[in-house]
Amino acid sequence: MKRSIYSILIMAVAAGAFSSCKKFMNMDHYFKDRMNVDTLFVRKDYAEQWLADVYTHLRGENVDVASKDYAPFNLISDDLFFGDRGDELDGRSYKNYKNGEYTESWIQGSWGSCYQGIRKATIFIYNIDRNRDMTKQEIAGRKAEARFLRAYYYWLLLRKYGPVPLMPEQGIDYTLPYEDLAVPRSNYDSCVEYITRELATAAKDLSPDRTNRDIVRPTRGAALAARAKVYLYAASPEFNGNTEMADLVDNEGKALIPQTYNEEKWAKAAAAAKDVIELGLYRLFTVPFNANDQGTAQPKTIVPPYDARYSDASFPNGWKDIDPFESYRQLFNGAITASGNPELIFSRVNEVSNVGPEAMAKHQTPYSMGGWNAHGISQKQCDAYYMNDGTSIATNPRVGGFTANAVDNKPLPAGVSLQYANREPRFYASVAYNGSIWYRLSALDANLRSKQIYYYRGEPDGKQPASPQFHVRTGLGVKKFVNPIDSHDGKILGSFVVPKYEPAIRYAEILLIYAEALNELGGTYNIPDYTGKTTHAVSRNITEMSKAISQVRIRAGLPDFDGGTYGVKDQFRKALKRERQIELLGENHRYYDLRRWKDAPVEEATPVMGCNMDMTSAQRDLFHTPVVIPSLPTIFIKKMYLWPISHDELRRNKKLTQNPGWTTPF
Repeated sequence: MKRSIYSILIMAVAAGAFSSCKKFMNMDHYFKDRMNVDTLFVRKDYAEQWLADVYTHLRGENVDVASKDYAPFNLISDDLFFGDRGDELDGRSYKNYKNGEYTESWIQGSWGSCYQGIRKATIFIYNIDRNRDMTKQEIAGRKAEARFLRAYYYWLLLRKYGPVPLMPEQGIDYTLPYEDLAVPRSNYDSCVEYITRELATAAKDLSPDRTNRDIVRPTRGAALAARAKVYLYAASPEFNGNTEMADLVDNEGKALIPQTYNEEKWAKAAAAAKDVIELGLYRLFTVPFNANDQGTAQPKTIVPPYDARYSDASFPNGWKDIDPFESYRQLFNGAITASGNPELIFSRVNEVSNVGPEAMAKHQTPYSMGGWNAHGISQKQCDAYYMNDGTSIATNPRVGGFTANAVDNKPLPAGVSLQYANREPRFYASVAYNGSIWYRLSALDANLRSKQIYYYRGEPDGKQPASPQFHVRTGLGVKKFVNPIDSHDGKILGSFVVPKYEPAIRYAEILLIYAEALNELGGTYNIPDYTGKTTHAVSRNITEMSKAISQVRIRAGLPDFDGGTYGVKDQFRKALKRERQIELLGENHRYYDLRRWKDAPVEEATPVMGCNMDMTSAQRDLFHTPVVIPSLPTIFIKKMYLWPISHDELRRNKKLTQNPGWTTPF
């Protein structure tokens, strides 16, 4: 069979695909004696196929929302855990991660994959102008996509490893001696400057929106939103004047993390978020108020307690016309399409089919209903959710007793601990408390469509001697990403799992970034917008902070923070951190948030607590009394701030330096 030019070239790339960034080479020289570069990029179909291959590096370990084999960082912080892996060393278990027993060889696919994506994107950027089939506008758009992807791959590396080598885009001669090809790590600020500049450049030529067919392609908003994330991390304590990381140095002994605090970095983050907001393209997704019960798929709206400020006003000023529970639940469970979601800014969509949110849902589903019964949340996460009137559970004594029916404490069914009553809607959309109802409405047999699931010892989904791995270790499961239609048991007729997409970046996150960044300012800064044609004057403006974060809270059926919280920087920072913990659960933020805030030494070393899984239904009061979970140990030491660089990469690149606390090969 005759191979296409594209397939031959891809084979050549694969044959010379370098897992180390040091092998990044001069583009034209690379093609010499392999393929005529003119032949490839002059044709639209071959060029499009090349760009499609650049996108493939968004897969695997580079996804954001997936189960442990692809995105373990999403499940090894203080909020979520996984239990379906043995506890032996090198078993890639939760215990291995949390005890710091992982090594320099673990989860290293992202390094090579990102640099391959960076290299392929650069080849495309420097050669697509040769194309004879595309218009100038099409060329500019596709080049901007490649530029976005290249910057995004650098961002994924920066988030995981800290400062990384920025590769020269041209001029590396691979005929030089091996050691001369080595490239040292760039400092953190240089990485940020490069990535944000590239994203701003890409934004100018990216389309503001996409059709259904092109939904996976980045938009102008995606580039600007990613830029805001990069600036946010750069402003945060871990990377802004962190003298505790003075030992993170390059090959010449120079510090890679800025040792002096710079408040203006917060202003840049705020201005970058404002760039996204002022596009006027995004809004928080909401579901209309539902006055009538439409069955288990969409029950009657549970109205939040009356509040004169919000109960009679329409969204975003109030919750009169929305269903807070469904507005949050349907955002993640596939009830709406990616193209129909006004909140979604960037998603890999099909790139993570069956490994992203769909895999999360299967791992969260009870064992007795065809799932793995493996993911759960900590008691800390459970208690982070507010009461339905916006007060904290910490200010309310833990309630004893159990529900007697399914009417008085909706949405709780009978036989459920009253400590789960009267909680905010995001709690019920996210938490599978003991005794909650699970659905699989796609089952043809009506008798199999719902089940009340208990985690008591001896119950089908509780602690079982025969299957110690497949039980929710804290007695607190996860419902986020689960659709009531989903049935993961292939033996049941009609079983179907609703397709879901990854919320890599959504508008709620941008609003939270904006509020967080404004809170840290002590002065007024004039920051150029992404075009450089105008400026944003940013300062700690309480009105602007409230305008942003109140939307997130009102969508959740909660009142905005009071003046006392907004008036004190420390108080608002604490409230903002909690809001991110709740709103962004399971979206691969918490692990990195705790590190960039430098909160991990305390929060990740705090013992994981949950229900007493050794108690049976006859001991239900004791079951619901929080205890330390011995099978979920946790510590935090300095080396756990950044992921180690593999020994293979350090051997290949003699100018590469290791992250603090990790070993370097001899």
